[in-house]
Amino acid sequence: MKPEAWGGVECTICRVGDRYMDQCARNGHVVRIDDLDRFADLGLKTLRHPFLWEQAAGEEEGAYDWRWCDARMGRLRTLGIRPIAGLLHHGSGPRFTSLLDPDFPKKFARYAGAFAARYPDVDRYTPINEPLTTARFSGLYRVWYPHASDDRSFVAALRNQIRGIVLAMREIRRHQPNARLVQTEDLGRTRSTPEVAGQAAFENERRWLSLDLLCGRVDRSHALREYLEASGFTDLEWHRANACPPAIVGMNHYLLSNRWLDHRLDRFPRASRGGNGRLAYADVGAVHVADVPLIASGDVLQEAWSRYGLPMAITEVHIDGARETQMRWFAEAVETGRRLRREGVDLVAVTAWSLLGTYDWNSLCVRDDGYYESGVFDLRGGWPRPTALAHLVSSFALGERVDHPVLDGEGWWRTRNGPAQSPPSPTRIVRKREVLIVGKNGTLGGAFARICEERGLAFRAVGRAEMDIGDPASVRRVLDQVRPWAVINAAGYVRVDLAEREPDRCHRENVEGPMHLAEACVGTGIQLLSFSSDLVFDGQTETPYDELSRPAPLNAYGRSKLEAERLVLSTLESALVIRSSFFFGPWDEHNAVTQALRAIRSGNVATAASDMVVSPTYVPDLVRAALDFLIDGERGLLHVSNSGQISWADLVKRAAVRAHLDPGRVHGVPLAQMGFAARRPRYSAMVSGRGARLPDLDDAIDRFLRDLSPAMQAELTA
Repeated sequence: MKPEAWGGVECTICRVGDRYMDQCARNGHVVRIDDLDRFADLGLKTLRHPFLWEQAAGEEEGAYDWRWCDARMGRLRTLGIRPIAGLLHHGSGPRFTSLLDPDFPKKFARYAGAFAARYPDVDRYTPINEPLTTARFSGLYRVWYPHASDDRSFVAALRNQIRGIVLAMREIRRHQPNARLVQTEDLGRTRSTPEVAGQAAFENERRWLSLDLLCGRVDRSHALREYLEASGFTDLEWHRANACPPAIVGMNHYLLSNRWLDHRLDRFPRASRGGNGRLAYADVGAVHVADVPLIASGDVLQEAWSRYGLPMAITEVHIDGARETQMRWFAEAVETGRRLRREGVDLVAVTAWSLLGTYDWNSLCVRDDGYYESGVFDLRGGWPRPTALAHLVSSFALGERVDHPVLDGEGWWRTRNGPAQSPPSPTRIVRKREVLIVGKNGTLGGAFARICEERGLAFRAVGRAEMDIGDPASVRRVLDQVRPWAVINAAGYVRVDLAEREPDRCHRENVEGPMHLAEACVGTGIQLLSFSSDLVFDGQTETPYDELSRPAPLNAYGRSKLEAERLVLSTLESALVIRSSFFFGPWDEHNAVTQALRAIRSGNVATAASDMVVSPTYVPDLVRAALDFLIDGERGLLHVSNSGQISWADLVKRAAVRAHLDPGRVHGVPLAQMGFAARRPRYSAMVSGRGARLPDLDDAIDRFLRDLSPAMQAELTA
C-alpha cells in the first residue's frame, strides 16, 4: 500500500506586536472558496485546512462567527474532501489571550469544543500546529508575540499549548468520539563542532518535547525533566496522567530544519550569532555548511518511528526555489515515503504543503515585504495558476508515476559539495533528458546556458555551425540526434535597423527558422519556446499592451516577429511564445544600459530617447521565469518583462544614480532625433494578463549592478 496524497494551505496567523500576519488573507484563500475545487481537481481527498481560532473569534471569548467555516465545510463535503481541521497555526490566540495566559488552555479548548459541536462529522484534528516550534519563536527567540526570550516563557508557552491540545481533544471527543489527533512538529536535528556539543545534545532532546509530553513520556528519568521543572513546568505529573498520544505523528521537515552550531563566529554572518548565556556560537542551516553530511527527512522519520512506534505522515513538503527545485524536493519526499513503507514504517501520507505558496517566510513573517514563494499554484498573476508541481501532485494522488524530465537531475541539496551524496534511485534515468538551446552565441542563448547550468538542468546548446534553423533538414538532424524534451529558440536576426535593408535575411532567420522548429516538434512531444518582441506594436496607445492587444508593427523586424508568432502557434499547439522588451543584463557588454554607463564613467555623454517608453527586461529574470513557464508546460502567448514602464533616457539615468554616476551626463533627445533607420513605437510598455510577473525595475537594476563581474563593476561604477 502506498502513502496517501494530502494537501495543505499555508495558513499561519502569527502576531507580531499588535499586528496579525494572516497568510490566508495574503494568499486570497479567505475570499476564494473555489480554491477547494482546484484542490479537488488534483485528486486530493484529504486536506489540512484552517478553521483558526483568531479567524472565528470576536473581541470577547465565546463570540464566534461561523459563516466562513460553514461555507468551507459545506464545499468540502460536496467535493468529498476530508479535512484535518487546524485550529491554531503558529498563533497566540485572539487578543483576549496569549500563549503566556494561564487560562489559555481552557479558552482554547472551549473554542475547539464549540467547533466540534457545530461540525461533528470532522474526525481528524491538528488543534495546534508545531507547538514546540511556536513556543521557541514566541517564548525564546522574540520573533512572535509575546516576544519573550527566556526559558520560563518558552516552557510556559509550550506547557499551555500541550495542555490546550489535551483539553481540546477531550472537548472534541464529546461530540466526535472517534476524533483522531494528527500532531505536527518540526523535528530537525542539530549538529555542531565539538566545542558546542552540549548545546547540540540539548536541542536534539528538546525537539521531542511536545510529542513526549503528549505521549506521557516525561517521567522522572526523562533527560529534560530537571530543565523543565527548573523553568517552571510544575505539573508534569498531570501530563503523565492525561496523556493524549497522537493517532498520527506529522513531521514537517524543511531544508533549514537541520541546524549547525559552530563556536567559530568569524566564519558566519553576524545575524547568525547567538549563544546560551555561557557560550557564544553561530546557528546556521546545516545544508549551507560544507562537509556537514546531509540529514535527509527519511533519517528523521526513522528516528521518530523508533521513538514512538506510531503511524506517521510527512505533513509539510515545501521549498522555496526554481520550479525544478520544488519538483525534486516533492519527488524526493514521495520516494522517501514509499521507501519507508517498504521498510516497515507505517507512513500513511505525504502532504503537498503551501498549495497556494507562502508570503514573507524568509523573514519568519515578521515583515510585510511581499516576498512570495510559489507553491503547487502560483498567485503572481492575481489568481491560482497551476504549475508543473500540480501535475506531480496530481500524479501522486492518482497513483500514477511521478515523472518529469527535470527529475532526472538531483536537488542542489544533494550536490552542494560535488557529486550526489546518496546512491541514485533505482528508477533514475541514466541518460538525462536535455533541453536544446538554439542560438548559444547570442545574449539570450548564452544566458539560458548559464542559468541551466546554475539550476542543474541538463542542456545542449548549439549555434549556427551545428544547426541552421533556416534549413529544415538541419533542424531535424539535430533534434533526432539530441532527442530533447524541449527546444528553446534563442536564435534569430536582431539588427532592427539593418533589417530594413536585409528583409529577406531577417525573414529567413526570424520567420522560417522558428517555423521549421515548430514543424519538427509536431507529433514528437517536444515542447518549443520561442521569443518575440514589443516591436510588434505601433505605440498608438497610452496604456500597456497585454497579450490580447492588437499588434501593428512599424518595421521589418517587428513584422517578422509577428509573422513568426502566428506561424509557430498555429503549427504547434503546445508552443510557448514569449514577448519581451529592451534587454539588459550583467553578462552582455553590448546592451544599451552597459554602453551608456561606460560612456558616463569615461566622462562622456550618453544619448537616449526621452520619449520612447518601454518595459525594460533584466535578462536573468526573463530566463529564470521562461524556464519555469517551460517546465510548467505553459503554451500560447505570454508577455514577460520587469514590472513598470520608463523612457529609455530615464532608465539610463536611474541606472546611473544607482551606480553612483552623474545622471546629468544622460542626454535625452526625441526619438525622431536618434537617427534610427527603422521606425519604432514611442510607447511599447507591456503587461501580462496571464500572470507572467517579474520583479520591479529598481530591484532589477540593483541586481544588474551587483551581478556584474568585478572587472565590469570597477569599469561601470563610481
